[in-house]
Amino acid sequence: MTVSTTNRASGQGSTHHGRGFWLIAAAFLVALAFSTVPTPLYPLYQRADGFSALIVTVVFAVYAVGVVTSLLLAGHLSDQIGRRRVLLAGLGLEFAAAVLFLTWTTLPGLLVARFLSGLGVGLFVATATAYLLELHRAHRPDADGTRFEIVSTAANLGGLGTGTLVAGALAQFVTAPLRTPYLVFLILLALSAGAVVAAPETVAGRGRFRPQRVRIAGTNRLLVAVAALASFAAFAVFGLFASLAPSFVAGTLHHPSRLLAGFTVFVVFGAAAGAQIVSGRRTPRVQFLTGLIAQAAGLIVVAAGMVAASLPLFLIGGAIAGAGAGILLKWAIGTVAAGAPPHQRGESLAGLFFIGYLGLVVPVLGLGVATRYLASTTSTVGFSIILLALLGGIALADRWDTNESLR
Repeated sequence: MTVSTTNRASGQGSTHHGRGFWLIAAAFLVALAFSTVPTPLYPLYQRADGFSALIVTVVFAVYAVGVVTSLLLAGHLSDQIGRRRVLLAGLGLEFAAAVLFLTWTTLPGLLVARFLSGLGVGLFVATATAYLLELHRAHRPDADGTRFEIVSTAANLGGLGTGTLVAGALAQFVTAPLRTPYLVFLILLALSAGAVVAAPETVAGRGRFRPQRVRIAGTNRLLVAVAALASFAAFAVFGLFASLAPSFVAGTLHHPSRLLAGFTVFVVFGAAAGAQIVSGRRTPRVQFLTGLIAQAAGLIVVAAGMVAASLPLFLIGGAIAGAGAGILLKWAIGTVAAGAPPHQRGESLAGLFFIGYLGLVVPVLGLGVATRYLASTTSTVGFSIILLALLGGIALADRWDTNESLR
């Protein structure tokens, strides 16, 4: 297996890679946007089936388990058989999930569809990130990575936020709110498959499938551990808003608007994407410290907003925490991508996202269980305290790594 990221002798090769870069970015955005379509619709599912906040977190956790399973079994596969094949398989799984959302609307169908959607996203995130980097380098071999960083950020976190906003708007203003968003995305997913087919491949090889170990390549193991914990903490914040925030806004804060539910989650992911773009030219050290401090401050404001039952304070805290999480995740991805050799880039990013998506499963599921015995406000404040302790541990580990490097 070889990774090809060099331009052809003629300008046509460069143009082909440049067009492919934007095609893959568009498919990446659609795939990630589809994964958050159900988020603003959870209150509607709750009213239709009468299930609790715990079941909402279970549904969300099932999606995250699908992502983690896919990353574990096949996150490295594109390093062996090519990027396009893996992306097409991911889109196929998401297409199947959309069909299930339309045809099997009870809780069991919702669980199966979310699991399939998670499998598709797990195939997509690391593969598309590595693919975009290789297409960028093939198209602009002498340029820095700024364009890649901005576009991959907009496609990943921007896509997650866009999905909630589009689904919330469609559910608010069109008929059949539990069907129309999925019909729209069925069309977009089909177009995305065409975009992937039209993009040039960057990996040549026909390796055999083998289950991978959860591994992130890099010589500084403590730095890799800090990056993995940072990814976990960032995704935990995203999981909080993508699972329970719409129900909290509709229930505790008495704002049942579906558009507002989508906007609440969009604020977090939009702030994360925007902060990543703005911080693009900052040094990795500044990115790390800024992300850590902003995420901690945002969690404090979110907790205050919940205690005060204040929607503006809750949204402001979400934006600050989202911005911090976005910068912290950007730093983690950049650290891992820079430290991994090309033939292990997809596998290493898959390992990072594997640990990150555990942050969607474990803390959020624990929060859902806590809501059965405690008020949602009390549970979320406790969730924030635990995450603040984790951020403190990350800061201590980073300081230890810094001191070791100076010796």
